Amino acid sequence: MIKIFRFFICLLSTITMQSQIHEIGVFAGGSNYIGDIGPTTYIDPHEPAIGILYKWNKSPRHAYRFSYTQSKITSSDFDSKEPSRSQRGYHFENNIKEVSLGLEFNFFDFNLHELGRQFTPYIYSGINYTQYNGLFFVNGETRSDADHGTIGIPMTVGVKANLNSRFILGLEVGARYTLADDIDGSNPTNKNLEELKFGNINNNDWYVFSGLTLTYTFGEKPCYCAD
Repeated sequence: MIKIFRFFICLLSTITMQSQIHEIGVFAGGSNYIGDIGPTTYIDPHEPAIGILYKWNKSPRHAYRFSYTQSKITSSDFDSKEPSRSQRGYHFENNIKEVSLGLEFNFFDFNLHELGRQFTPYIYSGINYTQYNGLFFVNGETRSDADHGTIGIPMTVGVKANLNSRFILGLEVGARYTLADDIDGSNPTNKNLEELKFGNINNNDWYVFSGLTLTYTFGEKPCYCAD
C-alpha cells in the first residue's frame, strides 16, 4: 500500500508542470463477486471497497485514468437460488488489491473552464492488475495456497457532475473480468491440487465495484479551451 502511494505522488510531481487539467480523489463503495460460488447477481455490493484515483483530462471528451482499489470479496452458496449450490453450502472470502490504468470517455463535453453545471455519462476501460490469495477447498473449508496476481479488463459505466469549480462527484459501476479462476477457490492453479477443482473451469472469475467518486481538479487552462 505504501509503495502504491509513493508511485502516486511521483506520478503527480511529474505531470503537474504540464498545461492540462488534473483530478485527484477517492472512491468509496462496495464490491461483489460473480463466479462458481454463491449467487450470480451482477450488481450486489455488500463488502466495503475504497480507493484512490487520478485523471489526466486530455480533452473535454476523454481522460487517462489511474486508480488503486482494495476490498474484501465474499460469497456464499446459501444465498444462491440454484438448488445445487445452496445444498453444497460453500463459502469463501478473499482480499483483493487492484491497480488499474485506462481511458475514460465522456458522452458529453465536460469542460470545467466553462461556467455553469457540467454533467455527463461516461465509460471507462483499460487494464487491471489484481493481487489476491489463491484459494482451494478441503472438506468444504477454504485454504490459502499463496499470493497470486492476475490481469483483468475493467468495464465501467457512470455519471458525473461538478459540485463547483473544483470538485466533481461521480456514481459508477465497474465489472472486472479477470484471467483467473481461483479467486473463489474453485480452480486452484497448483498442480498438486487438481483433484480439488469444481464448477465450470471454462469460466473465469468476475468482481464488481460500485460506488461514488469525489475528485478535486487542479492545473492550468488546457489548450482545448478557447481564450
